[in-house]
Amino acid sequence: MNDSARPALHIPFDNSYGTLPERFYHRQSATPVKAPKLLAFNHALAADLGITTGTESEAAAVFGGNQVPDGADPLAQVYAGHQFGGFSPQLGDGRALLLGEVLDQNGQRFDIQLKGSGRTPFSRNGDGRAWLGPVLREYLLSEAFHALGVPTTRALAAVDTGERVQRETGLPGAVLTRVASSHIRVGTFQYFYARGDVEALNTLFDYTVNRHYPAAETPLDLLKAVIARQVALVVKWMSIGFIHGVMNTDNTSLSGETIDFGPAAFMDTYHPVTVYSSIDHQGRYSYDNQANIIAWNMAQFASSMVPLVENTDAAVKEFTAAVNAMPALIRSEWRRVFAQKIGITHVRDGDETLISDLLTRMAEGRADFTNTFRALSAGGTRDQFTDPARFDDWETGWRKRLQDEPEPEALMASVNPCVIPRNHRVEQMIQSAVAGDYAPFERLQKVLSRPYDTQPEAEDLTHPPLDSEVVQATFCGT
Repeated sequence: MNDSARPALHIPFDNSYGTLPERFYHRQSATPVKAPKLLAFNHALAADLGITTGTESEAAAVFGGNQVPDGADPLAQVYAGHQFGGFSPQLGDGRALLLGEVLDQNGQRFDIQLKGSGRTPFSRNGDGRAWLGPVLREYLLSEAFHALGVPTTRALAAVDTGERVQRETGLPGAVLTRVASSHIRVGTFQYFYARGDVEALNTLFDYTVNRHYPAAETPLDLLKAVIARQVALVVKWMSIGFIHGVMNTDNTSLSGETIDFGPAAFMDTYHPVTVYSSIDHQGRYSYDNQANIIAWNMAQFASSMVPLVENTDAAVKEFTAAVNAMPALIRSEWRRVFAQKIGITHVRDGDETLISDLLTRMAEGRADFTNTFRALSAGGTRDQFTDPARFDDWETGWRKRLQDEPEPEALMASVNPCVIPRNHRVEQMIQSAVAGDYAPFERLQKVLSRPYDTQPEAEDLTHPPLDSEVVQATFCGT
């Protein structure tokens, strides 16, 4: 079908956040860009959301911010947040706009948000723009997460703005269209709590419950439901060697989705205290500390809901108990998930020691995280260790344990990916795109859509980086 015969782009908006009081957001349109050009469009996701795609020029105009589609209600959401432990009472969408919401084929509500769409009242000293690298990184990683089975925001479109943005140097500008179950964050509750706005807290509580947790009747119910999703999410991150890098409370989505892929990175060589983020000087958001930080973030969420309960002393006691239960919940989920990674379906005494022993040997033997676990079902695991004998010592007990498991190889192959968005490949892709070559981006998209399949033609993408290719630090998208 040629462009002239295509139906016009149509987004079936069904907006709700804009019906909340005006102190929840600031209404405005995106700042137009010079020459929007569509770089990537997620046709499958668009179909799920009931979006008629239209022509490339229409899509570029809408998702670049130059045209407000019918039914949209663009607004910048306000929130607060703890950033590396320090509280900022007002943050908000400084370079993003919620275009509106749609209902998918199952009746589930999703936000459609532009990132890099220009300044808002919450921009502080920022320019409200994004450059091409972080846009392509988030597009690639969020879709890879979806294919890996990790709850995540999604990418609908990436648009080249035809303009330069100034960072350390002039860089090509771009806009990402992000799809999320919502953009309600721990920091959204914190914003109104910090202002003593109990009326707004009650409104936000009702909205959050209706949208995400309809079975929750009390703030304690909501806290426990959110905790359950966060526990599952963070353990899932750890099971694929992922380090979020900026687990601030404004980046903790109450829907339980991965949100914001700024300094996000995957471990190559396993070590529990691995840090990539260039701004995480103390290792606050290291790989292993993510389990502790999510409990800390949930404590901040709990604190923000105390005014919603008449008996605050009782609420503090109940909320504290729920948060204090998190380490045990995380450990239990970690045992279950990592047991599957070594082929064990039903965890029993001694399995946690078996898992921990392997990880210790991986750290000491500088083993690649992804390839080591994948090789357990495919052979060649010992080759991942600088001293293969360290694996041999562990393997004997592991093989004996697997005698009681029905189909360990199939289980391991289903949970241990072959290919991940390795940091050096993502950086190489970005550099190619900046030079005008999008072939590496398109190739990574294709390969990462099937992360659990063996793809001989993509074997090079499974290799750890050479010493000269190692990414030492990752950076926020701003």
